[in-house]
Amino acid sequence: MFIFQSSNRIISLIAGFYLAALLVAKAQSVPPIDMVPVPGGSFMMGCSPNGLYNCWGDEQPLHRVSLSDFYISRYEITQAQWKAVMGENPSFFSQCEQCPVEMVSWEDCQVFIQKLNTLTGKSYRLPTEAEWEYAARGGQQSNTYPFAGSYALGQVAWFIDNADGKTHPVGERQPNELGIYDMTGNVWEWCQDWFSDTYYAESPASNPTGATTGEYRVLRGGSWVSTEPYCKTTGRSDQLPAEKSIDFGFRLVLSR
Repeated sequence: MFIFQSSNRIISLIAGFYLAALLVAKAQSVPPIDMVPVPGGSFMMGCSPNGLYNCWGDEQPLHRVSLSDFYISRYEITQAQWKAVMGENPSFFSQCEQCPVEMVSWEDCQVFIQKLNTLTGKSYRLPTEAEWEYAARGGQQSNTYPFAGSYALGQVAWFIDNADGKTHPVGERQPNELGIYDMTGNVWEWCQDWFSDTYYAESPASNPTGATTGEYRVLRGGSWVSTEPYCKTTGRSDQLPAEKSIDFGFRLVLSR
């Protein structure tokens, strides 16, 4: 009996070591995610009536928000990174591993994040809508551009006028003040929050996380099929959590 129990214990230990080795090998195969530190601070979130573009109702009222420090991925999550974690590539433009992954729903992003966190031991997540806008604007280094890093959209983004009907490899346009790429254009980016078109009137001032419930999740930044007004750093969109599109992607954050 003692010998039998010892044998079972040895087999269990070997299986455990083997599984751990597999997880380490899998984690090492995931292309690294370059994270940019974003020092926290206070900013005016939403659309200013004195800006270059008209304000939509859900971008108002302009309100002050304070955020803690966080990290955000320098680039949108690529097809190569998605495939390394998930084992497949759902993208419509699938012949471009360094292009942003697309055709992913908010729900798909949650599955990816859960698997990535298991592999890496980290706590990646989608950005809150406030974190996304703050980072897109350049944080405390913001020059108050209407787009992420410029007054001229074509300098920093792939959009309807220059994208030639497709996504492009991440990081080909100019970065914003924090060195973050493609926060306007290329693909719309999922945020963690539930969407509410009246949320700005009731948002807490410190680290807001969106409406407590809802039907739609937030998307930000515009895409390769968007016109200029939809690429504003203040612009908001929303979609069902299960919805997929050839211009829906995402990037990740880590709390600091």
